[in-house]
Amino acid sequence: MLYSMTGYGRAEQTINDKFFLVEVRSLNGKQYDIRLNMPALLKPFEIDIRSMLNEGLLRGSIECTISLKQNGSSKSVSINTDMLKAYYAPVAELAKELNLSTDNILSTLLKLPDVVSASTEVLSDEEWAQFKQLLQTAINLLNKHRREEGRFTEEDLITRINNIEQHQAVIATLAPQRRTKMKEGLQKVLEDNVGKENYDPNRLEQELIYYIEKIDITEEQVRLKNHLDYFRAILAEPEIGKGKKLSFIIQEIGREINTTGSKAYDASIQKSVVLMKDELEKAKEQILNIL
Repeated sequence: MLYSMTGYGRAEQTINDKFFLVEVRSLNGKQYDIRLNMPALLKPFEIDIRSMLNEGLLRGSIECTISLKQNGSSKSVSINTDMLKAYYAPVAELAKELNLSTDNILSTLLKLPDVVSASTEVLSDEEWAQFKQLLQTAINLLNKHRREEGRFTEEDLITRINNIEQHQAVIATLAPQRRTKMKEGLQKVLEDNVGKENYDPNRLEQELIYYIEKIDITEEQVRLKNHLDYFRAILAEPEIGKGKKLSFIIQEIGREINTTGSKAYDASIQKSVVLMKDELEKAKEQILNIL
């Protein structure tokens, strides 16, 4: 089964007084790349969250957005009294020198940096355990989407590989005829230019053998068949991430097709090669989206 790199997963849950919404999107990407947006409450767990996304999604351009809404009473704040006292002395002294009133000095001091701060809230162990399950649910839903997309991709790839194999079968029937066509062509050239009685038939056979060996495509066709069979075998493997491996094999398939075309010297074979290349390009486009 193939998995697409494109997918979407969404999960939401209320954990105590906190409502979490997790959305995970995945697009094509040669490497693993992640953009993570989350509330400050989860910052202490960022490494663990990234690790879960990495292990669960493997490849692709990932965007994970975690939203938080809290219900209940207002959050408490803390006052840094030491900082407040440190500010007070120079401010009060300056006010005295300038003959200014100190009636509202407290409200002024409370606005200075680091004097008042919201109390730091963290998830409890129980809340973190529940959130991990929520995140895993979103990851699982994304991978389910990937699997559904991958099923259609696999069907299309099998069609492309089968079409290439059909064109290869046509080439196999055409290849033996090249020797006869080449011999007839050389004979005609010699007869037209030097006369039928003025060339050595034995020498013609020797030259013909030389050219036939030079343009023989048997090895290329054997290797192409092996690559096609290996491609199907990889598709059947239970491994999830196999896009890179299939990409390497498709490159080898293309190499054998190109070599066949360069050695064809036959219009009918060249036509089949062009059709094989067309199927190959369609397969390459699909492989770009495989996990």
